[in-house]
Amino acid sequence: MPELPEVEALAAYLRERAVGHTVERFEVSSFSALKTYDPAPSAVAGLPVTGAGRHGKFLDVTFGEDLHLVVHLARAGWLHYRDAFKSPAPLKPGSGPIAVRVRLDDGSGFDLTEAGTQKSLAAYLVRDPAEVPGVARLGPDALAVDRDQFAERIRGRNGQIKGVLTDQEVLAGIGNAYSDEILHVAKMSPFALTSKLTDEQITTLYEATRQVETDAVTRSVGQKAAELKGEKRAGMRVHARTGLPCPVCGDTVREVSFADKSLQYCATCQTGGKPLADRRLSKLIR
Repeated sequence: MPELPEVEALAAYLRERAVGHTVERFEVSSFSALKTYDPAPSAVAGLPVTGAGRHGKFLDVTFGEDLHLVVHLARAGWLHYRDAFKSPAPLKPGSGPIAVRVRLDDGSGFDLTEAGTQKSLAAYLVRDPAEVPGVARLGPDALAVDRDQFAERIRGRNGQIKGVLTDQEVLAGIGNAYSDEILHVAKMSPFALTSKLTDEQITTLYEATRQVETDAVTRSVGQKAAELKGEKRAGMRVHARTGLPCPVCGDTVREVSFADKSLQYCATCQTGGKPLADRRLSKLIR
């Protein structure tokens, strides 16, 4: 799933490549992906692309003065920029993985796509991003808070730190992958309880969050959209590296699996050498 760094990089790429061009056509292939009906997609035609930004993990493309395409790419969604499209023919409804296509006046444009059979990509055409329910519920951006605000947000939600870090109402932008990386840098168990974190641990966690997210943004911004997934994988220390050696201590990276996702961690670096039990099979070892 694209998280804060990748969405920031996609927005930067659109600012560089698309801003200043006029929309020739706004085509919708997957009507289930477009969650709004007013304004109509036809309202975008003829408008210039005037900006691109993000709200947490939501991408926000601005057309004209006040029309926004707000997109949550979900687990399998992505943005593909095309210097030229193979065919000028409009998309047919349900034509493969493409959900939305935006054609620009120079022949370029971008597709919003989603792989797999479970379709979760969500696109909203709105006059104000706050009209999008997910955006309205977001907490402050993970890179916009200072240490005291960070502490207040984390301690304001009781639970295991992995789940609290990825709660978008607590802090916006951190997902499954970078939370694994943050906790590894902070040398903290993913199941440490927020109610038991010391001031020193909060400070360490805050600094790790800023380090991991800032470094990832620096690596990602400037990359082409097609290169971002590879850049993300290459920068990971523990996430999606089950069975490989930890780059810090050399211990084997371990995994805890859940029904629809998993987390990765290093027992030596994070849990005092104790492996965490798979919660589906046995009691968790903290």
